[in-house]
Amino acid sequence: MPTARSRTPSASSPSRTRAVRARELVSEAPIADTSVDERVYAAVSKALLSGKLRPGTPLRERALADALGCTRGAVRKVLARLGTEKKLVLEHNRGAFVPNPSIEDMRGIYRARRIVEAGVVATLFGQLSREQGAALRKHVQVEQRAFKEGRREDAIRLAGEFHLLLARMTHSEELLSYLQRLIANTELYKALYDAAEAASCAPREHGQIIEALSGPSLARALAVSLEHLDELEQRVIAGAAAAQQAPDLASLFAPGP
Repeated sequence: MPTARSRTPSASSPSRTRAVRARELVSEAPIADTSVDERVYAAVSKALLSGKLRPGTPLRERALADALGCTRGAVRKVLARLGTEKKLVLEHNRGAFVPNPSIEDMRGIYRARRIVEAGVVATLFGQLSREQGAALRKHVQVEQRAFKEGRREDAIRLAGEFHLLLARMTHSEELLSYLQRLIANTELYKALYDAAEAASCAPREHGQIIEALSGPSLARALAVSLEHLDELEQRVIAGAAAAQQAPDLASLFAPGP
């Protein structure tokens, strides 16, 4: 009489080998796909935050796939992700475009940021632990290094992450998620319209916010935080207004000396 053990397929049986190999392939595929997706995502995001892609520029799948050495499917997934993050505009049957927001649209986003971040400051005022304060100051040092080394896209990203770090300290996932969407917009506005030399203000202003959060006056902390956003908005709006102005044809075609 055969025993229960003899009916069990051996470790080397063809069916078991195929099953093991199938599991290996399934586990391997997402890793490879994720690696390509992240590489493409990082490349397109870097181009956006460096200001090299101008408002309204179309991003064609085939051209990006050829440039980045990947499939159109990988590009399509990344463009969809950036569209969800509001870093690109996706138009049905037309494709993906670098946003070309109106000045009123930008003012609306900054207005929302001021409201949300005033709440963050009010929540954190006088409540930062020593460890939280140290983490914020360390982040500002990393920002400063990026500016000094001329890494504009990293500097813009890190400036946004400073505000997200503050939001995480409130322990509200809903607030953090909303602020992430707002900052994705304003990071792009900054890349498109803010002067590179003006960006160096961010680490200094962030340092002032940290000090104000530990200071004696909530009113002062709110004023420092909102002033920082006001100044950024003014620079971005001024840059956008200048970019939208039609050229002075008389000056453009005036005969030279």
